Amino acid sequence: MRLNARSTAAGSRAASRDRPFDIYLAVPLAGCLYALIVYPLLLSGCSPADQVCLMAPRPENRVVWPLLASAAVVMVVMNWRRIALSPNIMCLFAYLAFAGASVAWAYHTESSAVRYAQQVMVVTSIVLPAMIMTGRTDLVRALFLCFAIASLLSIFFVLGPPPRLAENATPGHTGFFAGKNYLGQCAAITLLLSFNEMRYRGVRRVFGAIVGAVAVGLLVLSNSKTGAALVVLTPALAGIAILGRRMFGFSPVVLPVAILAIYTVMTFLTSIDVYRLSYYMYGESTFTGRKFIWEFAQYEISMRPWLGWGYQSFWLVPNSPSAEAKGFVKAMPNAHSGYYDSLLEMGRFGFVLLIAYLTMTLHACQRMIDRDPGRAWCVLSLVVFVLIGNALETTFMRGFEFLWILFLFLTAEIGRQWVWARAEAPARANVRMRSAVTRSPYRRPSGGRFGHQAGVRSQ
Repeated sequence: MRLNARSTAAGSRAASRDRPFDIYLAVPLAGCLYALIVYPLLLSGCSPADQVCLMAPRPENRVVWPLLASAAVVMVVMNWRRIALSPNIMCLFAYLAFAGASVAWAYHTESSAVRYAQQVMVVTSIVLPAMIMTGRTDLVRALFLCFAIASLLSIFFVLGPPPRLAENATPGHTGFFAGKNYLGQCAAITLLLSFNEMRYRGVRRVFGAIVGAVAVGLLVLSNSKTGAALVVLTPALAGIAILGRRMFGFSPVVLPVAILAIYTVMTFLTSIDVYRLSYYMYGESTFTGRKFIWEFAQYEISMRPWLGWGYQSFWLVPNSPSAEAKGFVKAMPNAHSGYYDSLLEMGRFGFVLLIAYLTMTLHACQRMIDRDPGRAWCVLSLVVFVLIGNALETTFMRGFEFLWILFLFLTAEIGRQWVWARAEAPARANVRMRSAVTRSPYRRPSGGRFGHQAGVRSQ
């Protein structure tokens, strides 16, 4: 009876996944469109060198995110029985909760509390609706549509007047974004998503190819070296992780561990560190000045090593400790590294929670690899894109940066796939059990009290 009930439940879930659309997708989709397109358009009137204009609070944010978060909460309350949290989602919530706790000891409590409240609304708007979605709702395709619209819209800006660049800035088109690296990242992500679309037949494949061609053009015009490097590197690394899983049963977590181990051994044997790599790649050994930011961040981390300075309570706050920095570092909005900023803001305890969240997200990808390697290749490529990108820029838990929104979408999709795979496992085991009994040479023949023994003797 229990097996039959499970198989019936699995069958109903399979039937429900025949639905191509889901009303609960509207909230995350609106959040993605706002972060990726609407908000950058609102900032398009600011000069790239005007940090006050770029970083100033916008009244639109005080309307959009509370509305989206409220809608998400209503959806969850109405469908709370359908919520099933995966380990990576629970680690995300633990990291978010610790960020909220850090407001209590933040250097500037008011700024930290306001920024944390916004972050809670962002995570609520993106992740929670995904946890109650039914049907075959494709979050990856929703992401593709968002980035496709952004890339197609960028064409009109690229073909227009040349962009206004900051002094001594590297030439490159910015589209409707605040900088060329944003356009390069958007184009690179669009290209990776278009590869996934081209796996399907018909109009979907044609549209994916067209958008992919546009993304290549934007990537070239942006002159973003980081975007160009990541769009080549991340699919290769994702492919290696998938091969390791399919051939040897390795978890995708092995990938970053192996990379760090190789880097450590290479540095020990050859003295080639990240700054030497920067010289080989860019012709200068500071990663365009990041070396000085990271050295200052390391010093400030040592001042509060365990709990940090509080969530987003270090950079750009009144009388901030960052004002003690020299030169251009004091004007930085972040440490240009999501990992350093996590240590700065939430110390070693928070950093451990961040690593746990990232590790469980990578580990949960293995269920998607087992179910659909092609789809997993796209998702894992984007995950690796964000992980490597945060070594040079800060997007983890950073407002509603579109890379953070992207990673929240990926977190939700990986979590949903993990939950589905776990829910369907008993049904698959039941099918295998019945198939084995049917094929067994010792199955009980019909009729006769001692039919089983008779069947055995007759073999």
